[in-house]
Amino acid sequence: MSRIWHPYTRFSTFASDPLPVIVRGEGIYLFDDKGNRYVDAISSWWACALGHGHPRIIAAIQKQSAELQHSILGNLSHPRAIELAAKLAQLMPTPERHVLFSSDGASAVEAALKIALQYWHNIGKPEKKRFAALEEGYHGDTLGAVGVGYLEHFHKPFDSVVAPAFRTSPQKDGFAGMADLITKHADELAAVIVEPLCQGAAGMKMYPADYLRQLAELCRKHKVLLIVDEIATGFGRTGRTFAFEHAGIDPDIVCVGKALSAGYLPISAAIVKDAMYNTFADKPTDHSFYHGHTFCGNPIAAAAALEALKIFDEERLPGKATAMEEVFRASLAPLSQLPSVQEVRCLGAIAAVELKPENPAPAVSRPHRARKLLLDEGVLLRPLGNVIYLMPPLVITKDELRRLISQFIDSIRNAG
Repeated sequence: MSRIWHPYTRFSTFASDPLPVIVRGEGIYLFDDKGNRYVDAISSWWACALGHGHPRIIAAIQKQSAELQHSILGNLSHPRAIELAAKLAQLMPTPERHVLFSSDGASAVEAALKIALQYWHNIGKPEKKRFAALEEGYHGDTLGAVGVGYLEHFHKPFDSVVAPAFRTSPQKDGFAGMADLITKHADELAAVIVEPLCQGAAGMKMYPADYLRQLAELCRKHKVLLIVDEIATGFGRTGRTFAFEHAGIDPDIVCVGKALSAGYLPISAAIVKDAMYNTFADKPTDHSFYHGHTFCGNPIAAAAALEALKIFDEERLPGKATAMEEVFRASLAPLSQLPSVQEVRCLGAIAAVELKPENPAPAVSRPHRARKLLLDEGVLLRPLGNVIYLMPPLVITKDELRRLISQFIDSIRNAG
C-alpha cells in the first residue's frame, strides 16, 4: 500500500485504475516498473519541455552537485544564481531587473503578489492593496495565489480565508470587462495578474494578444502593476520565448518556473523591474523584503536551468512550437465537425479539444474514456474537466508528433 497522498487525485481513482509506477524517462517517453512505455503527452505537468534524460542537463546537474550542493542567498551568493539572474533579466524587454528565486510556481506568484503590495506601501500608497485577475485563472495553491486564481472546484473549502480578487472573463466580457474593472478600482488596485494568452487549468482557454496589449496600456495609464504568470507558457511553449512577447508588452513582474529547469529540478522566479526593486532599500526607512525560501536559487537547480536556457536558444525551440501549432491546427480541425466536440483550440505547442458535456452524466465522462483509451495505447495525459489536451515536450520529432496526434484523434472519436 502506497503512503503517497497524490495531488489532484480522487480516491476513487485507486479503485478503478492501477497507478503506473514510473521508474525511468528517455526523450518524450516514461517507463513504468513493468516495462511499459508511455508518451509523456503533457510534459509532466507542462514542465519537461526538453523531454527526459537530456544528457546535457544531466551533465550540468552532475558537475554542479560535485562542487556546491546548496548555499542560502540570504547575505550570501553563489555563481550559478548570479549567472541565472543575469540571464533571466536579459531575456526581458527591459533588462533593468532583479530576480527573486523560489522553488515552485505558486511560490513565485506568492512573492510577486507580496512585492506588488509592499511596493505601494513603500512609496506611500498602502490603499492600493487589491488585485484583479481573470475568471478561472489559476496561479497555484498557496493562499495568496488562490485569491487571484480561484477555481471553485479546487478551492471552495478555503473561501473564508482567501482575499478575493476582482475578476472578469476575456471569453465572456471581451476587454470591456477588464477596462471597466480597472477604471472603477484603480485607486485600490495594486496589480493585475494574468496567465498570458492561455489559461491552463481552466482548460487551455485562450484569448488574443491584443487583449494583453490593451491591458498593459490601461495598467500603465491608471498606475496599476501588471504581473504575467509565464510558469506554464514560458520558454518557447507558445512560439515565443514568453507568451507576453506576442503582445509586445513589458510587464512589471514576470513569474517563471516549470520549464525553467526543463522540469528537472524545482526552481522558479519573480523577475522584477528595478523601478520597483529600488524602493525596497532599508534607509532612511527599512523597506527590506522579509521573504524567502530555504532552497531559493539552489545551485544544482540553477545549473540545470542555465543549461536548459542554452538548449532552448541553440535548438530554436520557440520556432519549433510555431511549426507544431500549424500541424495541430491542420490535423485537429476536422474534429470540430464531430457532434461531441464543442471547440478546438491551438497555441504553439498546446492543442486542446473541448468536449460537450453529456446529459445525464455517465459514471465515466467522455474525456476520461478518451484518456483510458490513450493509456491503453501508451499515452499519458490528464483531462481538465471536459477538455482533453496535448502539451508534449518540444523535442518531439515529426514522426512522433504525427503518431501522437493520430492516437489523440482516434481516442476522441472512439470515446463517443
